[in-house]
Amino acid sequence: MKTLEQQMSVYLRYHRDPRNRLTHFIGVPLITFSLFIPLAWASVQIGGLSITLAHVFFAAVLVYYLLLDVAVALALAVVVGALVYFAQRVADLGYATGWAVFLAAFVVGWIAQLLGHYFEGKRPALVDNFWQIFVAPLFLMMETFAALGFKRDRLRSAEELAAQ
Repeated sequence: MKTLEQQMSVYLRYHRDPRNRLTHFIGVPLITFSLFIPLAWASVQIGGLSITLAHVFFAAVLVYYLLLDVAVALALAVVVGALVYFAQRVADLGYATGWAVFLAAFVVGWIAQLLGHYFEGKRPALVDNFWQIFVAPLFLMMETFAALGFKRDRLRSAEELAAQ
């Protein structure tokens, strides 16, 4: 398994322009939120709890993030957990409303992403490597940590790897 710095270095090669990076703070959460809506409709009852595909997917990705960096993963757990929660609330409104919100969030999220890549002059990283879609939230959280004065060394290491 690649280290967090190695994962981020690939992502960084496609995200150098600050405008592109900024648009991802809008696009990535919107797309993530939108995908959790239909995943929230598939559920099973276990011990009085409703477990959805959104929960299962979130848990699986969280395990991967925990292997890369515990603090970043825990911060992402809070943010993505909120996205799962609100997606479930939307899903509970019914299929018509759920699909409408899904479509709006998905389209606006992708418009933001593609606008950023227009500024960048490069196609999205996931076109060359689909798994980069899972690195985007990590990268955004690492940028947030660095802006707050934390983990700057890890981001700097990723930038050095990207420059090679």
